[in-house]
Amino acid sequence: MEGYISKLRTLPFISVILVAVNVVVYLLCRLPGNTLYGRGCLSAFDIIAKGEYGRIFWSMFLHADSSHLFSNMIILLFMGAMIEKEIGHFPFAGIYLASGIGGNLVSLAGKIVSDDWAVSLGASGAIFGLNGLLLALVLFSRKRMDNVTPPRVMLMICMSLYSGFTGGNVDNLAHIGGLLVGFVLGVFLSIYIRISER
Repeated sequence: MEGYISKLRTLPFISVILVAVNVVVYLLCRLPGNTLYGRGCLSAFDIIAKGEYGRIFWSMFLHADSSHLFSNMIILLFMGAMIEKEIGHFPFAGIYLASGIGGNLVSLAGKIVSDDWAVSLGASGAIFGLNGLLLALVLFSRKRMDNVTPPRVMLMICMSLYSGFTGGNVDNLAHIGGLLVGFVLGVFLSIYIRISER
């Protein structure tokens, strides 16, 4: 029984739930009226002028089209499952959501400074947070993950950032913000892990 419970703890419940929520929200967005897009996109005007601060959170669950959704969810499912198994369900969920919010706050600040009133959406800030978290874990914790090394993680991050900066309609500030939040929280988590293992 104890072994069964231990095995259940390693299953990526949070990653699967997050993917399911994103897919359901996307399907709801396909309904006539675009109501969720209108109420959830990251919009500097609506946040500042109308006080709709919930957009900072809700926009990370919205995606522009099926390819946008698919690319983010594939990364979330596979990388998320690997990280969740290593650090546990609740730390994973907390860092994922904090990275998404942090990325959106950095994006919002950039929009305000540059007088950019375009809206943005997507889980990419939170996804980049997982990249930052993974980098912190391989650098500072004693955890060893198969075929995961600092050079490989840094190369993956550089390629992802390059793809964003050379692509169109990409909120690079959200990516950078999420990456930094995930990395910083990952450093603190790594320190906690090392202390608790002593």
